[in-house]
Amino acid sequence: MAHNESSVSRRPRYAAGPIRRLRLLGPWLSRAPWAVVTGFLALGILASAAVFVWPTVVPWGVYGLIVVAAGLFLEPRYLLVVYMGLILAMAILGAYLGPIKSTTTGAQIVTVVTMLLMIWLSHARAQVGVVGVSGESMLVDMRDRLRAQGELPPLPPQWGAEVALESAYGDSFAGDFVVASRSTDGRTLEIALVDVSGKGREAGARSLLLSGALGGLLGEMSEGGFLASANNHLLRLRWAEGFATAVHVAVDLESGNFTIGYAGHPAAAQFAAGSGRWRMLAGGRGPLLGVIDHAEYPRENGTLRRGDALVLYSDGVIEARDKALVDGIDRMLGRAESFIRTGFEGLAQRLCDQAAAGLGDDRAVVTIWRT
Repeated sequence: MAHNESSVSRRPRYAAGPIRRLRLLGPWLSRAPWAVVTGFLALGILASAAVFVWPTVVPWGVYGLIVVAAGLFLEPRYLLVVYMGLILAMAILGAYLGPIKSTTTGAQIVTVVTMLLMIWLSHARAQVGVVGVSGESMLVDMRDRLRAQGELPPLPPQWGAEVALESAYGDSFAGDFVVASRSTDGRTLEIALVDVSGKGREAGARSLLLSGALGGLLGEMSEGGFLASANNHLLRLRWAEGFATAVHVAVDLESGNFTIGYAGHPAAAQFAAGSGRWRMLAGGRGPLLGVIDHAEYPRENGTLRRGDALVLYSDGVIEARDKALVDGIDRMLGRAESFIRTGFEGLAQRLCDQAAAGLGDDRAVVTIWRT
């Protein structure tokens, strides 16, 4: 059997954006905070001079720009110094320009309210120990790391696999994630699709934490022990909403034999090229992860022959509020039947796009096929 690697569907890597570039200011800001304070006070003086000289040309909104910029890059104690200086400048200017600018009082009130909002935002950042836009950058890194966990390893040329993940309402974070691993000898491919309780951003942090742990277990545990170890891990975490569903499959890339097990997860679907039909792999059922101690997770065995395919999916692909679950499964298989006429490539994304839940739930699909 040839072991030359072929390319598989991978998620695009995310280039460093402006938020990540701005976070480089964080260390400098923490080393020289009073220099930054002086800079913002100097900008306040320049703005005051401009408003005083050209009261009908320069708007009071120039103070708003300084207020927002200072709120983004300063800790609360330094921010208060800048804002006190700006309030003093506005009070003096208001006394001189009140008869000239009828909107002086209203502009000052809006600016002070903006200051209060930025102080609250700065305090929230200080509680987690970040400066500037480091907090937003950390969230971007978390999102990209979660997506990178779902990248599939290279496969032999006669095998293909794809992953499609979509979050509820287009959020950056999702409760569904995928972890994958290929054994050191290249023979076994293991993939786990996990659906954490909740959806969108509320489940994003739990997904990231759990994906790292399960990614470490994948390939290190025996095929039959993976779900049990994952269940024990969630029980130790003691989350208030610490349950999850999962499906785990291990495929022998030489023989095509596979084993599959579920932890409260919807049954996978297998396409048999010989009959041209889909069938549900309903065996190997086990309870939710993180609910029952010492739970057992049986496995179901199967074989992927040439032209066969396996589809793993989350409940968002088949569940709809106004329809029975069996109707959602029939709908998904009907879509898959029409999509595979042009091949299995792109099937995962198409099933995600045509999910029964629409945009209202997280959706995830993994396809594995043998040519």
